[in-house]
Amino acid sequence: MRRHVVLWIALAVTSVVLSAAAAFETRASRLQAIKTVGIVSAIGEEMSLTQAGLTALGNTGQSASISAWGLDEMIVQQATTLLSPRFRVQPVSYRRAAFAAIRDSAVAPVNLLRSDPFKELVRSDVTPQGLDAYIVITRARSKLGNGRNVEGVGLAEYRTLLADYGLIHALYEVRVIDGKSFDVIEKRAAAPLDNTGTLRLAGPSGPVDETFGGSASGERLRAAIADLITRSLPITLGDMHLTDSP
Repeated sequence: MRRHVVLWIALAVTSVVLSAAAAFETRASRLQAIKTVGIVSAIGEEMSLTQAGLTALGNTGQSASISAWGLDEMIVQQATTLLSPRFRVQPVSYRRAAFAAIRDSAVAPVNLLRSDPFKELVRSDVTPQGLDAYIVITRARSKLGNGRNVEGVGLAEYRTLLADYGLIHALYEVRVIDGKSFDVIEKRAAAPLDNTGTLRLAGPSGPVDETFGGSASGERLRAAIADLITRSLPITLGDMHLTDSP
């Protein structure tokens, strides 16, 4: 009896390993077949201002427009430079606000059950159609300490009894969407950079210091956010096997 149980376990493990290998091979072959791509970016129109930890009851997050910073244009330009050695990158038109409006549900199982909403948006809102794939870069989400979720570009403060911690973040994820079937071939969130501080997020972030004060604070903040993106994007695209590893 024990021998039969061991045999069934071995067969199950083998099946899982073979399925994973087949999925990886399929994904790799689909990426290999891509020749033309378009790039969509929709993370940089708005910055969130979040307080968490020991804050006043009813304290809600705020937001501010940062469209003048041109972060999405910067992302498209950098991604084009990174991808051009391997793919023929073609300019595409799309309604950035439509992509930015898509948010994950607060109920986690809903996100697992529903179809990826960006697939249909690429089909209906991006022109020209017919490219081999579309690289779609949108906001990602992370939990701030044990408190609320933060997403996209933002400035966050986390308060405890002993200290206050501030950080900036540029949380995003990248999808590769097939230009014919509109299946999601690959999806990955940008990983943390130098994430050694007391307060950590599951994506690019950095501490806030006194240099963000004063009359030039807006420009310093923009430069710091841009630095998070420009340092993390080559790593993220490399991890997705879209470029040579940085």
